[in-house]
Amino acid sequence: MIPAPITTPCIKVCIVDGESGLCLGCYRSLEEIAGWSRLAEDRRSSIMADLPGRRSRIDPAKLGPT
Repeated sequence: MIPAPITTPCIKVCIVDGESGLCLGCYRSLEEIAGWSRLAEDRRSSIMADLPGRRSRIDPAKLGPT
């Protein structure tokens, strides 16, 4: 049986903001990005639900237009 693909918020814009520690593309921390494939599906889902709210932790000037 082939395992199901792992859902990821990655959009291939891998730039980590030094102030917030979050990726400017997906809003995950380096720790979350590095361990993503090893996280349980429920933990990944929880992080995914939290990501939209993390945008406000990044200086809007670094993100460009919405």
